[in-house]
Amino acid sequence: MKKYVRIQVRYTGKTGKPVGIFGACHHVVHSSYHPFNATDDDRKLFKEIEDWFELHLPNPPFYAEGNPEKYITWFKTEKAGMMIEKLTPLMKLLEKYAVPYDIVYTDSAGTIVYEDEFQIAVK
Repeated sequence: MKKYVRIQVRYTGKTGKPVGIFGACHHVVHSSYHPFNATDDDRKLFKEIEDWFELHLPNPPFYAEGNPEKYITWFKTEKAGMMIEKLTPLMKLLEKYAVPYDIVYTDSAGTIVYEDEFQIAVK
């Protein structure tokens, strides 16, 4: 089993790396771009899941600063089962709006700059 897992879409963001599932879903539900036209239910679903993660997982401190160093986060595979289950509705949301994504597993995500019980951040 690989050490780390990340759900990411196939386009890059400000980090120069593929955008993660939370960023991608944020783009979907808060965009006025025609193909999305997300519903209020879609926005509510995203907010509920985002709130659950903020309540149950530590928030890496660099996010409070807008992630100026452009770090990306990966879940620790050994802790990811419940998180993947919680993220399944967001994967379905991406599918609904035809946003392709991948579930990527690796042992070498990059240079670790942050770590907690559930996740790492790398540069």
